[in-house]
Amino acid sequence: MGCGSWTSDSFKSYSKSVGRSVSKSGVIDSDYSNQEMFKAKYLDPALDPKKVIRECCDSEEHPNTLPVILALDVTGSMGNAAVEVAKKLNVIMTKLYKDVKDVEFMIMGIGDLAYDDCPIQVSQFESDIRIAEQLDKIYFEFGGGGNSFESYTAAWYFGSRHTKLDCLNRGRKGIIITMGDEQLNPYLPLKGRRSGLMEATGDDLQSDVETKDLYDEASQKFNIYHLDVSHSYRWDEDEIEKSYKKYLDDIHFRRVTMDNITNEIVNIIVNEAENNITDTVVTSSDSEEIIW
Repeated sequence: MGCGSWTSDSFKSYSKSVGRSVSKSGVIDSDYSNQEMFKAKYLDPALDPKKVIRECCDSEEHPNTLPVILALDVTGSMGNAAVEVAKKLNVIMTKLYKDVKDVEFMIMGIGDLAYDDCPIQVSQFESDIRIAEQLDKIYFEFGGGGNSFESYTAAWYFGSRHTKLDCLNRGRKGIIITMGDEQLNPYLPLKGRRSGLMEATGDDLQSDVETKDLYDEASQKFNIYHLDVSHSYRWDEDEIEKSYKKYLDDIHFRRVTMDNITNEIVNIIVNEAENNITDTVVTSSDSEEIIW
């Protein structure tokens, strides 16, 4: 995975093949609803997180890979933010490739492990038009429960325990960017009403995974960001910020609007490419029953 490079021409060709037009500025034309943009009705087998490892490997074509996990909240309230990313994906990638030639994206869909059937979806790490193809496969369950958070740290968990990153051998970390409009979840539940972490990932776990412990673990491999999407009045905005500020400073926790989501994604990745380095070399743990 991760071969090839993004081009605007390939995006225009792919968009045309699925019935979308692209403007001169490189953005998908028309105001698509969430249901019009994301038509999947179930979890695509290619995005199933159970017992898989996702690799981001250096190659002759991409010798200095920078792995990015972009995790989208796929509950009902966040559909418009995902549409914004899909419409402007070509702009994001075109801007990035001017400065970061070896960036590779893994797209995640994040729901609620306590209540949803498909709370985690994971693509491969890709560097070409397959990013768009796999983004289109994301299933919006429009779930979530009666709590005040979604399972955002599932991206931390999957990144920490289910990825293999060559950049670590060069003293570089990957990047995790989660997007959502709820508080940070205090833990990942071992079991949920329909799924749960053990069922979703196939991992042999004995208890819930606490966010504090998971942050310490995941931050060894990734620099972690969260984009808090402010798209309507929220009575708990202060509580949302407090929940993230336990772990993320003002650089890593950013409040954004629909209009500047894509700019923030680009800024984070470009700045990381210029400054990202770690003194600790971390390797992925081995996993049985791996599916590539």
